[in-house]
Amino acid sequence: MKHKGLIHAIFYSLHRHLFYLSFYSYSSIVRLQIHISPFTRLFFVIDPHHLQMATLISDTAAWKDMKAHVGEIDKTHLRDLMAETDRCKSMMLEFDGIFLDYSRQRATVDTVSKLFALAEEAHLKQKIDSMFNGEHINSTENRSVLHVALRASKDTAINSDGKNVVPDVWHVLDKIKEFSDKVRSGSWVGATGKALTNVIAIGIGGSFLGPLFVHTALQTDPEASKSAGGRQLRFLANVDPVDVARNISGLDPETTLVVVVSKTFTTAETMLNARTLREWISSALGPQAVSKHMVAVSTNLKLVEKFGIDPHNAFAFWDWVGGRYSVCSAVGVLPLSLQYGFSVIEKFLKGARSIDQHFHSAPFENNIPVLLGLLSVWNVSFLGYPARAILPYTQALEKLAPHIQQVSMESNGKGVSIDGVRLPFEAGEIDFGEPGTNGQHSFYQLIHQGRVIPCDFIGIVKSQQPVYLKDEVVNNHDELMSNFFAQPDALAYGKTAEQLQSENVASHLVPHKTFTGNRPSLSLLLPSLDAYRIGQLLAIYEHRIAVEGFVWGINSFDQWGVELGKSLASQVRKQLHASRKKGESVEGFNFSTTKLLTRYLEASADVPSEPTTLLPNI
Repeated sequence: MKHKGLIHAIFYSLHRHLFYLSFYSYSSIVRLQIHISPFTRLFFVIDPHHLQMATLISDTAAWKDMKAHVGEIDKTHLRDLMAETDRCKSMMLEFDGIFLDYSRQRATVDTVSKLFALAEEAHLKQKIDSMFNGEHINSTENRSVLHVALRASKDTAINSDGKNVVPDVWHVLDKIKEFSDKVRSGSWVGATGKALTNVIAIGIGGSFLGPLFVHTALQTDPEASKSAGGRQLRFLANVDPVDVARNISGLDPETTLVVVVSKTFTTAETMLNARTLREWISSALGPQAVSKHMVAVSTNLKLVEKFGIDPHNAFAFWDWVGGRYSVCSAVGVLPLSLQYGFSVIEKFLKGARSIDQHFHSAPFENNIPVLLGLLSVWNVSFLGYPARAILPYTQALEKLAPHIQQVSMESNGKGVSIDGVRLPFEAGEIDFGEPGTNGQHSFYQLIHQGRVIPCDFIGIVKSQQPVYLKDEVVNNHDELMSNFFAQPDALAYGKTAEQLQSENVASHLVPHKTFTGNRPSLSLLLPSLDAYRIGQLLAIYEHRIAVEGFVWGINSFDQWGVELGKSLASQVRKQLHASRKKGESVEGFNFSTTKLLTRYLEASADVPSEPTTLLPNI
């Protein structure tokens, strides 16, 4: 075959997806490219000895242009880039009171233009539309991805498999409002007639980290804290009995309501914790008390009823809700409404909805989640910065980083494309963080003089709990925000040896006190931190992470990586049972695991083979 040229044909499928077929033939090599949908492009490279299929964004001209552009950026320094006023102005935008400044990114105006070209090559707009339209973009599990429907207004239509799911969402929300109002007002009481003022939510992963983040952020909000007066909300996630002990410490079963969160009602850790708290309640109040003191967030009504929970007290969610995206479902809304009242949590949902609409409709140059996502792709895949520090300058957001760590790393921690092709580039970010100024006295040493780690600085204009002291130079919040404004410049500009020498720093200390600078960051400034703004912040990060996955061409909505460890744990569980109950020796494991298991069993030989019930007592 020695054809030259290009044959290009366009087809429509029965499902209204546009098909593009491109046939390249150069010398003896045939290249066949089929654009099936925004999510699927097939590339076939055929020669007499080899057939290869790929679906990679890195094969595109826009990606290669970005790679070549890195050399231009390497010639710049943020000291110089920050001196370009017009450039800085172009990298600032505002939406609904949220101000984004990304001028301290290692990027020029040309960089941003090239990122938009990459987004177009990746069919980013079509992929966003596909998500909002309920298409099965989670292809490995054949599911829609519709966490946006969880906070949609009642008059919105969002379809999955031809059905508008919004009425179902609001049916559950209305049920949560009715139930939480009853509990909070005291019309729903426990088995002994006492009001249920304490709630323990049992769940793990997305059923825990998201609701905990929102709860922690709301605790010091004036409106929310007033509404929560006299109530407690705790989260039990770890199967470690220490976590059980901490959660029930100081609580009375008579005044405690337990919310069990498990879609299938089979999650091993969650159900063991649920059985533990069921025993805690039953041993104090009798088995009949379970139905008054335990409710469920689940779709498996048969197992809910078998457990002892009235299926009428089960709150549904759906397959199109991924666990790490479920905080706006009954998973988060039920326990949070029990604590703060549905009216407060409805404001949280409205905040998330405002960002959903912004993300779906705003042009990319004014679209906060899109810009943040594209900049993350730039930092990770082109500049080679694999980590991101999330640095909120408010203690109220102390659980933001752990939640986003899960959303990001479980979503984008993938090594293959959505079509199963091994990625030849780095995808996914290593996320961590701590509120300022605590982090400054922990890991900022590394981000200033060690590895380069792009940083997200998040500041709040008005503190949830302002403090003013007479004769202080600044108030407490201004002291905090002084660091919020200073740290990004310290990272960007650094401090040169020449500056140190001009300050008469001893020559042997100059290398130790030199800061290279040129370390990228961005700043998000929120006017306040109430339920509405917390919802906005959550949605910004959720959509940012989706943008990254859409550009990388991966499936950000499955999590097969968590399965293998769970499967192996099941084998260990069987071995521990056999060894404890029957005295069987450890078999079927490698030498290392056998040694460790044997040592563990020998050192804990005092554990009874037929134990009576023992609950924590602290």
